[in-house]
Amino acid sequence: MKIKEKGHTLLIKKNEGSLAEFITKINSQYETLKKHNLVIDLLAEAELDAAAVAAFAELAARQSEAKKSFVLVSNAVNYNDFDQELVLVPSIQEAHDIIEMDEIERDLGF
Repeated sequence: MKIKEKGHTLLIKKNEGSLAEFITKINSQYETLKKHNLVIDLLAEAELDAAAVAAFAELAARQSEAKKSFVLVSNAVNYNDFDQELVLVPSIQEAHDIIEMDEIERDLGF
């Protein structure tokens, strides 16, 4: 797992192991990650199914409770097949744009 900080956001990239191991690693380090917006880079994954993406739902809910953003990045999915509760975008730039909009909404009290 590689972590790169950009402002109030952490870009977390899976670089080895299975997706389940990656999620477990994020959960185990969550206390140190929770004060940041999180972008999960899954661009290296050739395929992602609905079950794999749904495994991130708990993390997304925890981030929402903490008033922080949680965005998954993958271009290997059909975006219409996924839960609207999860934010899933095709590029890192779009993830940063979503987080910027979320922060503006939070600052305005929405």
